[in-house]
Amino acid sequence: MTQKTISIREITLHRMVMRLKDPFTTSFGTFSDKEFFVVEMEDETGAIGFGESAAFSSPWYSEETVETNKHVMEQFLIPLLLESPINHPDEVSKRFEFIRRNNMAKSALEGAVWDLYAKRNGNPLYKELGGTKQQIEVGISIGIQPTAKDLVSVVEGYVNEGYKRMKVKIKPGADYEMLKEVRRHFPSILLMADANSAYTLDDIDTLKKLDDLDLMMIEQPLAHDDIIDHAKLQSELATPICLDESIHSFEDARKAIELGSCKIINIKIGRVGGITESKKIHDYCAQQGIPVWCGGMLEAGIGRAHNVAITTLPQFVIPGDTAGSSRYWENDIIDPEVIVENGVIHVPNKPGIGYEVNRKVLEHYRVSKTVFSNKNILA
Repeated sequence: MTQKTISIREITLHRMVMRLKDPFTTSFGTFSDKEFFVVEMEDETGAIGFGESAAFSSPWYSEETVETNKHVMEQFLIPLLLESPINHPDEVSKRFEFIRRNNMAKSALEGAVWDLYAKRNGNPLYKELGGTKQQIEVGISIGIQPTAKDLVSVVEGYVNEGYKRMKVKIKPGADYEMLKEVRRHFPSILLMADANSAYTLDDIDTLKKLDDLDLMMIEQPLAHDDIIDHAKLQSELATPICLDESIHSFEDARKAIELGSCKIINIKIGRVGGITESKKIHDYCAQQGIPVWCGGMLEAGIGRAHNVAITTLPQFVIPGDTAGSSRYWENDIIDPEVIVENGVIHVPNKPGIGYEVNRKVLEHYRVSKTVFSNKNILA
């Protein structure tokens, strides 16, 4: 029986630092550690939901950082959540609406509400979202490698593991020739390039050369906040453009599609402000015939579990970046860890996100914690 009201008793922010198994390189730079928050949310019944923040330590992907997430959650968003009960997770984005942007901070808290809500109803999160898939296909994101030979070797390893799609990071000087070698060795794999805004329209000749390589898409070739120049570029390219950093909301997605700025959209839950907004973008893209897929932010297990759940929605027709936990971490913070078998993740059917948080591992990687109690609810 669906329980209609959630009264949050306590919210705990666990500040985490986890070392990646291998350094990860994009056009932004190289990093070895992922710092983030785990949000633990307990309601008046003792049920617990979990969320995870997606922001990085530095503002290279967006203006948000771990520190700004902390400030905005503690000073603004958590008090808003504690001020009154919640009937449905969709209400959270409305409650946060007057706080401008800060989408990753909002998403971390909203994700915990969704997990808590699904657990209260005794349902897997993906079913609460309207998902239908029992398994999802996943790809892999590969950082910029020193040489084409190194890149081919890395790709070969993931092809042998069964990953369904290869995403290769590129930047000026490390693009066409390297991808050409990959395509020469693997003529039939699903291959895409991710530029992370490293190019301008002055690079159009280089980008047009990529049409020769039968790529699935070129992700975010131009500026992080642009949809106008992308429309100009898409009109010159046969290869579909996928927008990532430019899409922060349903309205961004609508405008980009109407302008012809892209033919594919990457939905990242943290980037757009949570699961509710992700669903709105998904539904609109389904109406417009625009394929979507779920990008990754080097999430640990809780964020990875939310990505698995959202990817069960029907318009997620392209393998996403939700690789297995072992791709990034020696020990993940969930049990069991997310496992990929021949490029497929089997969606868990337990209530909520479907995975248990491993308290021992969480405490091992935790550097601090802060607890916020609802003074209106007696412990």
